[in-house]
Amino acid sequence: MNRRKWIQALLCVAVLIVLLFIFILMDLAWAGNRILSLGEVWAALTGNGTWGTDQIVNVQNLPRIAIGVFVGAGLAVTGGVMQAVFRNPLADPYILGLSSGASLGSAVAILFGVSFIPLSISQPVLAFVFCLLTMFLVYTVSRMGGGNVRTETLVLAGVAVSALISAIVSFITYIAPSDEMQDIVFWSMGNLGGTNWTEVAVVAVIVVIGVAIMLTQSRKLNAMMLGDAHAMDLGVDVAKVRLMLLIVSSLVVAASVAFVGTIGFIGLVIPHIFRLILGPDNRLILPISTLGGATFIIICDYIAHLVAEFHGVLPIGVVTSLIGAPFFVYLLVSRRKEVGW
Repeated sequence: MNRRKWIQALLCVAVLIVLLFIFILMDLAWAGNRILSLGEVWAALTGNGTWGTDQIVNVQNLPRIAIGVFVGAGLAVTGGVMQAVFRNPLADPYILGLSSGASLGSAVAILFGVSFIPLSISQPVLAFVFCLLTMFLVYTVSRMGGGNVRTETLVLAGVAVSALISAIVSFITYIAPSDEMQDIVFWSMGNLGGTNWTEVAVVAVIVVIGVAIMLTQSRKLNAMMLGDAHAMDLGVDVAKVRLMLLIVSSLVVAASVAFVGTIGFIGLVIPHIFRLILGPDNRLILPISTLGGATFIIICDYIAHLVAEFHGVLPIGVVTSLIGAPFFVYLLVSRRKEVGW
């Protein structure tokens, strides 16, 4: 890795840290009908604020921002890993249907949960199970007919499975009582609000462990991007590494989606931005994507609050999709030869 790439990587990290710090402060200061001063925010964080500012900063805003940081980091790294595992520039937890699968598990937990199992436990567990099943279903469908998994086949399989799952979620929403229906509908749009520290802790533990495991596989992912044969020549147990990464990715996506709902395109947009800047080396792309994903989701959360000032609560999933969907179209057009168009 040459010196220029390291300098570019360090500049990216510096810019992201500054942006993340600024937008965290701006998001912490959001108080609905007014904006708190930096002094009020600092006083609340250090325990010297009034009861009102403490409730706004530490109870309302801080858990939302904390879970957003972990969710953004987890989804971004997962997207980068999937693109390397499948050697597919369009692979992403949202496009491949993983988010939809996790959403189905969460919807089932909300509607059919049993009284003696807390929703905070059943929801992430079912989200993980359905997320994992969706991953293997998409991968199996894309391999039908034999041969390698082609880009267009994988994307179409993900879209088809995601559409089927979305239909099932819509049916569950239709038959659900009014209270559960509102929870499912609002949750399916993606929302960081209403988070408590227990949920933050669960997501943090799973995402940190999952991301750490994925980062340790960066060199092997670089080899796998050259093709399975080349990777095996370099001593990589491709089947074992791929299976392990798919399971870990599903766990991270499930943990992220279970508590905050479907937030799309982070795993597509963030790794690609840094690939355009730094090249294909996953030893740089994946760790920087953790910071990029966290920054991106906090910026989107702040934008959602700005719009909400005029038009009510705007789910963050809407903001990420408005940014990510055009980027997805750009990738399809710019890589039309690769997808056979």
